[in-house]
Amino acid sequence: MDILIWQKTDLGFKAIVENKFSGLLYDNEIFQPLETGMRLTAYVKQVREDGKIDLVLQKLGAKKVDDFSEVLLQYIKDHDGFTPLNDKSDAGDIYDTFGVSKKTFKKAVGDLYKKRLIVLETEGIRLA
Repeated sequence: MDILIWQKTDLGFKAIVENKFSGLLYDNEIFQPLETGMRLTAYVKQVREDGKIDLVLQKLGAKKVDDFSEVLLQYIKDHDGFTPLNDKSDAGDIYDTFGVSKKTFKKAVGDLYKKRLIVLETEGIRLA
């Protein structure tokens, strides 16, 4: 759904959802710089009893990991079959490269590893 970043608060950012509703993005769930006036796509995390909407900028659950697994696999292919990033890499480096949290990165790595598409090495990740 379409959101408009409206106001910074102590908890995160207030947003206008679909030009009709009020929503909130919590600081601890934001992995990119935000500014008032930005238009983004967001996903509903929950609708609270008071009718307010808690939002996230990443897809929830397995769909997010599946989508990112494809992105990570293509990235490795596009970079000569190797990336120096791995589960020990800094969360900031992972976000700067892929725009996802370290948790999502690690889940995608696990998914690709289980499918035997990648090999984990001390220097990084290589195509199998």
